[in-house]
Amino acid sequence: MTPPPPAPPARAARLRPGDRVAVVAPSGPVPADQLTAGLTVLRGWGLDAFATPHVLDGHPHLGHLAASDAARAADLQRAWCDPSVAAVVCARGGYGAARIVDLLDWAAVRAAGPKAFVGFSDVTALHEALAVRAGFATLHAPMPATADFLAATGAGDRAREHLRTTLFAPQEVCTPATGRALFPGRAEGTTLGGCLSVLAADLGSPHARPGARGGLLCLEDVGEEPYRLDRYLTQLLRAGWLDGVAGVLLGSWRDCGPAEAVRAVFADRLGPLRVPVLEECGFGHAPGAPTLPLGAPAVLDADAGTLTLGAPALG
Repeated sequence: MTPPPPAPPARAARLRPGDRVAVVAPSGPVPADQLTAGLTVLRGWGLDAFATPHVLDGHPHLGHLAASDAARAADLQRAWCDPSVAAVVCARGGYGAARIVDLLDWAAVRAAGPKAFVGFSDVTALHEALAVRAGFATLHAPMPATADFLAATGAGDRAREHLRTTLFAPQEVCTPATGRALFPGRAEGTTLGGCLSVLAADLGSPHARPGARGGLLCLEDVGEEPYRLDRYLTQLLRAGWLDGVAGVLLGSWRDCGPAEAVRAVFADRLGPLRVPVLEECGFGHAPGAPTLPLGAPAVLDADAGTLTLGAPALG
């Protein structure tokens, strides 16, 4: 007997002026000045934005972490389970989210229901866990305590405005990504993915999804040379994780080497899948990066160069 298809991911409610927004640090240490500036931006949108207690603590002996694993997990857990909090926003990425995933009370997270969840990069581990363990849709989006988000440039303005519109008026963002065809075609599915190296590292963990079958896989990364991108893709291929994927979107590859070399890796590794692939979509580690909903029904039309949502990112 064929099992029923999985339920669509649950969407959070769109934000409204006055909503409380918790800023957490699940990964690397957060510069205090950038945190202050990021909170100012969020408050300028009419949100009651606040930093959770341990955002600026620092880890007792590991300088690459924002605070102890227990403290980072506790901040995220309390924020998610607080019914007065409408959204949870990650201050920045770095490394460390995977260390706290198994410290969270997932039954309590599910019971609290979906919230707008914002972040990318290392936060991919939490996007995946929220999808797999809670069934929630999330937002792969620029984070407020980062230089690209705070940049006083046209690119910074675009990134901030795209996130603001997605949070407050998601019906106005029906085409969150555009690019050009690496491989042509059209596909429908649910968006998933994030940082390529984090997805590869997640394989075999309790919160990793079994594969990307039927989905529109969104990939980006930073500071990974072409041979390492090849390694991550090869690992996903060998594990069967890419079997049945409906289509692929490629975002930014900042500091990953010459564009031609990066493109050659993706052509070589993804070509045999014979699915549409849209490149140069701009999401991820790039100035002006758009907000990309994960867990959203969408249509990828590589020939037209578009990803079009079938429903707003937030309800």
